[in-house]
Amino acid sequence: MPELLRKRLADRTSRSGYLDGQVLVAMPTMTDDRFARTVIYVCAHSSEGAMGIVVNKLAPHISFPDLLVQLDVISEGEEIRLPERAGAIQVLRGGPVESGRGFVLHSADFMIEDSTLSIDDGICLTATLDILKAIAKGAGPKSALLALGYAGWAPGQLETEIQANGWLNVPADRGLVFDGAVETKYERALAKIGIDLGKLSPEAGHA
Repeated sequence: MPELLRKRLADRTSRSGYLDGQVLVAMPTMTDDRFARTVIYVCAHSSEGAMGIVVNKLAPHISFPDLLVQLDVISEGEEIRLPERAGAIQVLRGGPVESGRGFVLHSADFMIEDSTLSIDDGICLTATLDILKAIAKGAGPKSALLALGYAGWAPGQLETEIQANGWLNVPADRGLVFDGAVETKYERALAKIGIDLGKLSPEAGHA
């Protein structure tokens, strides 16, 4: 687990002033190809930096059952016996950092003590194999997505990028995070604050 997440997991104090549980939406002028038109759910944010999961970019050429086989959670050929909910879980490109590592964003009906980070509004993050094993057995959370990798920012970097109009921040909701219509999440995230992408000025300020 990234150090920022470890500290966030241990931190029970007020998170006022930080963007944990918010969604970052890339401005149309974003020049970094890794983040163009991305929607990122912020999992941890503090004076030491920020960490989030891209929730609108599918990982190419891999399904959740395939990944369970690769990680030896199930044996090859057992995919057909997976619970229907497990087969429907999407595998996303969560960001460019540690892109070979899996992070599960999920609803709060599933928790692993000292491993699950409760972020905000019934959304949690778990980065251990135990949650994948639970999902494979039909005992996992009602809503979940698996992200490969994450997006990370150094201390003060995210704040600087927001001030430079690189990102808008908007309230999150479970539909925006978990539903399967990833191709419309970017437009829907902007619409949450009344922005029509076709009319958005490149000079617009942040929310």
